[in-house]
Amino acid sequence: MEYLVPSGYGEAELVEKRSRFIGRVWPVETEEEARARIAETKAKYYDARHNCWCYALRGSGDGPVAAVRYADDGEPQGTAGQPMLEVFRRGGVDNFLCVVTRYFGGVLLGAGGLTRAYAATAKLALDAAGIAELRRFAVMELVCPYHLFERIKNEIESFGGTVDSAAYAADVTVTALFREEEAPRFAARLADMTSGAVLGQITGSRDAAVRIG
Repeated sequence: MEYLVPSGYGEAELVEKRSRFIGRVWPVETEEEARARIAETKAKYYDARHNCWCYALRGSGDGPVAAVRYADDGEPQGTAGQPMLEVFRRGGVDNFLCVVTRYFGGVLLGAGGLTRAYAATAKLALDAAGIAELRRFAVMELVCPYHLFERIKNEIESFGGTVDSAAYAADVTVTALFREEEAPRFAARLADMTSGAVLGQITGSRDAAVRIG
């Protein structure tokens, strides 16, 4: 399993010829969750002219995308939900929901203008949410003295890893995530740079989403 997802909630706004477009992106795992978010948004912004949306959900494991849905919510067919969806397809992002709310400004945008505005708003909202990589990571634990902590953090990052947690006591207990192929290499580097004073122990593996953009 290895694919991209939104790293969190993101919101952005675009004004085009007095029409106000508000984009929102959530990471979601089920259609029930996506539908609930859509209903909440429509209820909250009931006075908006349109609440257009799209989502795509992965199946289990490395299987194909299990559900793809979108809606134009009264806009001309093909000018809202599908252009929004294409933003995520081009970025390779799955397990997302995007809703773009439009408050009509009194000036018609035409099909091309609507398509560009909805796609641009979706992209801004995705940028605000950020992108994370969901994959299987090796989990490594190590205990280091405080004076080495910053240096070890930098080394973890140089190997493409991330510090998942740090517990502060007499020493610092660090839990880090690495691509599975990088974990043994980092463990060897850690032992070398500390002359064996700090050793990394691979304690298992787990699926996690780590922000990459």
